[in-house]
Amino acid sequence: MTNQKMIEQDLRYIFHPCSQMKDYENNLPLIPIAKGKGAYLYDFDGNRYLDAISSWWVNLFGHANSTINAKLKEQLDTLEHVIFAGFTHEPAVKLAKRLIKLAPKGLERVFFADNGSSAIEIALKMSFQYYKNKGEVRPYFISLENSYHGETMGALAVGDVSLYKEVYKEILIESLQAKSPALVSEEEALDDMRRLLEEHKGRVASVIIEPLVQCAGSMAMYDASYITKLKELCLEFGVHLIADEIAVGFGRTGTMFACEQAGVSPDFLCLSKGITGGYLPLSTVLITEDIYSAFYCDYESGKSFLDSHSYTGNTLACAAANASLDIFEEENILEKNGAHIEFIANALESLKTLPHVKEVRQRGMIAAIELEGFEPSRRINLEIYRYALSQGVLIRPLGSVIYIMPPYIIAKEELEKIFKVIQGAIFSLE
Repeated sequence: MTNQKMIEQDLRYIFHPCSQMKDYENNLPLIPIAKGKGAYLYDFDGNRYLDAISSWWVNLFGHANSTINAKLKEQLDTLEHVIFAGFTHEPAVKLAKRLIKLAPKGLERVFFADNGSSAIEIALKMSFQYYKNKGEVRPYFISLENSYHGETMGALAVGDVSLYKEVYKEILIESLQAKSPALVSEEEALDDMRRLLEEHKGRVASVIIEPLVQCAGSMAMYDASYITKLKELCLEFGVHLIADEIAVGFGRTGTMFACEQAGVSPDFLCLSKGITGGYLPLSTVLITEDIYSAFYCDYESGKSFLDSHSYTGNTLACAAANASLDIFEEENILEKNGAHIEFIANALESLKTLPHVKEVRQRGMIAAIELEGFEPSRRINLEIYRYALSQGVLIRPLGSVIYIMPPYIIAKEELEKIFKVIQGAIFSLE
């Protein structure tokens, strides 16, 4: 099979996500991938691409990782999946125990789902029903401006990226947005949050945030101190705090979970993406014992939480997640990432003086370079994407923001190449 033949067949049958399909006819490259190994993807014509974004932020330990492969092959010979209502299995129990041990103190129970948006839906529904089970109706959720929490209807409703949300505004539940500490001062953001909590006192079920980095919101970043103070506000007003760590969990910000840097334990911790090392869809929602207890009752009470998904607690996905956690433990990944984080910081510093560079940002293994000085109608993200591919690197800018979120197994020389290509891409825009 050649690249061209694969492209022709793909465009005949497939509708791709986050794409305008007409773009593929003239502007947007469509790269058929035949295999992956380590930090690289290979197409059908033998070209290779350094995956600088971990294939949408999920691939922590490289493609075709031998440890995860072996554990999945072993699991395939025993059990691939089983209904998770009334049944259980060893990979799920093992994973739940490990997640609780790793998570901030106070999170004691695990609810399984199969993707990030589903995890957000579960947290929102569970928060709302928690109060309803106690005789209160709290119809509002507060999120931050510029936030993104997924693209199912509830998750979309609490997000604030108009590119995804605007077209559906007539059919979304009403939510409230507070100013983001990534866009205004921490004091102004906290004052605005307090204003909303006071105006809607007794009507807000939860506040939901992406700790430290608003990833789809152009990698906007803020300090951990905001989260610490936000938790105090949530306690003061008696509302839940939902931490959406779907993108930033599992070491992306330098600690296993971003909330650790704030010394905060949320009421809900939503995890997905890197949880399986990029192998299979899986998500979890970690909750407190208090929240769990609100649903622990006789069936006839009507207080049960009846959310369900066909692939909840999928056995293969749980096996992949356990293998991923094995790598974290056995290879001291968080400690090793320190050298990568330092290299990225130095590389970003060298880009500050380049033409059109407005700002550089970093949180752990996430780096962003924001550009300025271009007409809004000029699709510089597409120009950069095409240039990087021509140099053998996969970078997918968010508007005028170039970012990288590389796999943890990346080598120093590969990071050097990524930043060399980024520099070349910026100069190519002149």
